[in-house]
Amino acid sequence: MRHLSAGRPDRVVAVGAHCDDIAIGAGGTLLTLCQARPGVRVDALVLSGGGGDREQEERAALTAFCPGADLRLTVLKLPDGRVPAHWEEAKAAVEDLRGRTEPDLVLAPRTDDAHQDHRGLAKLMTTAFRDHLVLRYEIVKWDGDLGRPSAYQPLTPQIAERKVRLLQEHYPSQRHRPWYDREAFLGLARIRGIECHARYAEAFDVAKLTLNLGG
Repeated sequence: MRHLSAGRPDRVVAVGAHCDDIAIGAGGTLLTLCQARPGVRVDALVLSGGGGDREQEERAALTAFCPGADLRLTVLKLPDGRVPAHWEEAKAAVEDLRGRTEPDLVLAPRTDDAHQDHRGLAKLMTTAFRDHLVLRYEIVKWDGDLGRPSAYQPLTPQIAERKVRLLQEHYPSQRHRPWYDREAFLGLARIRGIECHARYAEAFDVAKLTLNLGG
């Protein structure tokens, strides 16, 4: 396992198709980063769930997952499960986000995610953020679409436990789902930890990575 640093990111973009996607896929990474970089700017965009209880859940959750950060969150009202049918609205939102920030790191869904909303947003990100480090997070689900990630962020046991606690605390609307529980979240984190010689980890796909070995 080789350890490469992404530098010291001062600006982060995090996007999700639904409220809770960012926290499930990269909540531990955000906690780790924000604790290490007080005042880091986090521009977050969620395509659906705006204007109701889900948006309130998301705002409270991301505030907790980004302690001490300059968090700027936008939650849209696109219908859940219909992002491909609202392509122009989604594209405009991503392009508007791109115009507001020049991030050092982007957290986004995987382009091969089985959920059409996740996959659609991921494809939009590849055109809007061409020259950035984009880490594509994974979300466990019924479809069984987990792959072989290429990048890992180790999580301390304290961060892993805190992630699970915050997920349970801030998203009561999701507690009825059969996959939304402590065992699922910690189990996947433990597997990814094994793969990178850590106790726990979050894993990501990286499409392109430009090296600066002589810098």
